Amino acid sequence: MTFCVGMRLKEGIIGLADNLIITGNEAIRAKKVTSHRTGNNSFFLMTSGLRSARDKTITYLDEALEHPEEPLDRIYKAVNLFSKQLRKVKEEDGEALSESGFTFNMYSIIGGQFEDDPEPQLFLVYPQGNWINVGTTSPYVIIGESKYGKPIIKRTLTYDTSLDTALRIAYLAFDSSRINAIDVDFPIDVIVYRTNSFYLEQYRFSESELAYISEWWQERLRKSAEEMPAEWVRKILNGKPQSAA
Repeated sequence: MTFCVGMRLKEGIIGLADNLIITGNEAIRAKKVTSHRTGNNSFFLMTSGLRSARDKTITYLDEALEHPEEPLDRIYKAVNLFSKQLRKVKEEDGEALSESGFTFNMYSIIGGQFEDDPEPQLFLVYPQGNWINVGTTSPYVIIGESKYGKPIIKRTLTYDTSLDTALRIAYLAFDSSRINAIDVDFPIDVIVYRTNSFYLEQYRFSESELAYISEWWQERLRKSAEEMPAEWVRKILNGKPQSAA
């Protein structure tokens, strides 16, 4: 499993991904975020699923970006190019993988802004190569382990959320996933794209750098539980039950 989240915001785009990969009984660290450039335009890519499918697809993509069949002036055209390479890999390897008991289950998040895009765009690409453009009403997408981090994002993130706050939310979503899932862990890679900058910023953080935030968050959760309005709790503990068995 993995944890990758992309957020589309008025101020730009954020991507965050963990680096843990478990193969059999072995745990390794490997980057799940890559950045790609074509002309003056750049975009980032995050993936979950089969590592072999990912590596082969990205190799094909980099080659295709060197000699595109059409001008890549909108990011959706780069997404289409990626999808084409993904289908090619599935056609080449899908049957053999299936015969070996593996599922071609590569999901991808692509984000960025090209010269003719009026604003930054974020896409979710399915294993079949079809895709959706992440909108502004639900401005995020998670691939991999989603059930632990999604509630935090759903409660707090909107399209108008600042990059500053969104980065905090993304980390808390990762931290919740890390605590609950054995196959999500540090280090994390963070991508920041600021609207109309046409420049990707990349960062990496280790557990030792961010452990104090996890400790702070855990204490805040405990304290919030203690301070939560609790008239209903007092009715239970101090009153008479409506029924008893």
